[in-house]
Amino acid sequence: MDITKFVAEYRESAFLVGDYGTYRAQLSRRLRIVRKKLGRATAKNAKYAAKAPVTADEVGRNIEFLHLQLLTSERAWAHAMSMKAAHSEDNAEQSISGSRRQHIISRLNKAVRYANDTVKLLSDQAASGASDVDVLEARAYAYALVGAEEFEKQAEGTRSKESSAKRWILCLTNYSAARVIYSSLLKATKNDLFKEVLTGTTDPSLRYAAYQHRIPRTVGVPSVAKKFFPKDDAALVQAVEKLDPAALQEEETAASGSTITWRGRKANIVDAAIGQALVSLESATSKLTEVLPTFTSTKDRANAYDDVAIFTQDAADATRRAIEELEKEGVDEGDSRMQDLRVTSLAVNYDLIAWRVGRYRVLIAPDDGLTLPANPQQKPKRARKDGKEWVEREEPTGRKLARLRERVALYDAILQSIDSIKELRGAARDAGFVAELDGQRAYYQSLKCLNLSHSHALLSSPKQALALCNRALSLASQAVSSPKPAATSPDAPKLVVSDAQAETLKQNLENLTLHYRGLVALTQLSSNSDIATKANLTNAAPVVERLNEYPTSGSVDLKNLVTWPPKLKPVPVKPLFLDVAWNYVEYPGQQKKTPQQATEKPQTEAVKVEEAKPAKKGWFSFGR
Repeated sequence: MDITKFVAEYRESAFLVGDYGTYRAQLSRRLRIVRKKLGRATAKNAKYAAKAPVTADEVGRNIEFLHLQLLTSERAWAHAMSMKAAHSEDNAEQSISGSRRQHIISRLNKAVRYANDTVKLLSDQAASGASDVDVLEARAYAYALVGAEEFEKQAEGTRSKESSAKRWILCLTNYSAARVIYSSLLKATKNDLFKEVLTGTTDPSLRYAAYQHRIPRTVGVPSVAKKFFPKDDAALVQAVEKLDPAALQEEETAASGSTITWRGRKANIVDAAIGQALVSLESATSKLTEVLPTFTSTKDRANAYDDVAIFTQDAADATRRAIEELEKEGVDEGDSRMQDLRVTSLAVNYDLIAWRVGRYRVLIAPDDGLTLPANPQQKPKRARKDGKEWVEREEPTGRKLARLRERVALYDAILQSIDSIKELRGAARDAGFVAELDGQRAYYQSLKCLNLSHSHALLSSPKQALALCNRALSLASQAVSSPKPAATSPDAPKLVVSDAQAETLKQNLENLTLHYRGLVALTQLSSNSDIATKANLTNAAPVVERLNEYPTSGSVDLKNLVTWPPKLKPVPVKPLFLDVAWNYVEYPGQQKKTPQQATEKPQTEAVKVEEAKPAKKGWFSFGR
């Protein structure tokens, strides 16, 4: 049934274009339409007659009956808020009292009555068809309205007969019930809508009521909600624990959670909300370290950082709120509480940015983008018509450039994140810390130049690739020589870079620089030869002497094939050895030849050759 979503969407759409008065007018128009659909509208000239109350069976048959209840409750709440807002604009310095205060409370009371009727209708789950989550959403909505009514009663106007120390208990009880239910729904459904409801109205109102009840600020809002939750309602407790078994259990802060250490300095955690957020962050970090190595997909590895980022952001927000409250009270910067909060703020915000950079590193590559391996080609599932297998093709240059472009964007985000750390309050005063940040920045900037050089190499621009690679090498040398903090676990990368990673980057860049330097030298030799050929210079070698070179210009100079007229010049040939002494020196074992044998043998051989030759026929011995 999505009760919370229905109410939140109507409020958001109205507040985008107007205020509470606009919201009330929209609800009135929508109520008229719904009543006409359900046949519960009074005719234009007819006398008003009270309609029968809505039943659970009607809600089960048509969801519009539930919308009728919610719209009526919301219109009464919008009416009360519009009167309160109008008074704030006209008489901001005066408190609301008298008939206007009573009118506001009566409108809130009407909203509460319709909300409670909705809870009763949905509690009959067999007839209404509501689920346990629908019933809890309705109860949370009703508790929030009751808390708003009690808030208005105690804030400036009506005072109860009870002592001032106890008059905020009803407000705390109802807001606590709404807060616990919405927190359980958020944990069970992972829907950010419940988080917006908590941060928008529930938590600020609960914090103010706790302040009026003289509850110390060191006690967090979750602890206040669990303390004042109506545990005597067994059905409500059972329904909440069914969604979240730990919803009503107090979180025990570990001994290490009472302090936080930042670069050798320990600071006390002066706000319970900060301590609880840090405990949740510690558990999420350990879970991330265990789960991250099991993922193979880059997207899954990056998504695993979401929970850690959420809890780190919660800790940073809690620290910021605590600092703002102390500043409003006029606490001096030299106060121990303010000093502890400043240290905590610097540590938590640095941790937040470090986890963000770690997520960027996971998105780039496991080796931080040191290499550019080819993506595995996905073969089509359907078979070829000729029955042969699909041939794997090399990744196109356009896709490689697109991957490099994404990497460069992530490197820019990392560099901006490191620069934002330097802007944190108290960071610039620590010279050693700034030096460490400069070294880490040089490492990522070197990787950025390296990937840019890869792109120029793909585009056949070796000079630009050499220049970028040389720049990357100088930055890598700076990263190696700069001081480094203690490295984190390699299973969950963060901002910190280890000595081995920086040294590996430097060695690869040295080899790659020599490679690009050789390419540039070959390119210059080839271009000089082409220029000499085109200019018809006398010292240009002819083509016959450059057969081992491929014509890079795409054409061959046909006017310079050989040297003409030929010039006298030494030609390297294989040396020829003549044994002239064989004809004059008699060697042992050599048979002497008589002049008659030497003359008879050629004559007999000539006769045999003449006899073996066939007669020639036809013209030119082709035959006829």
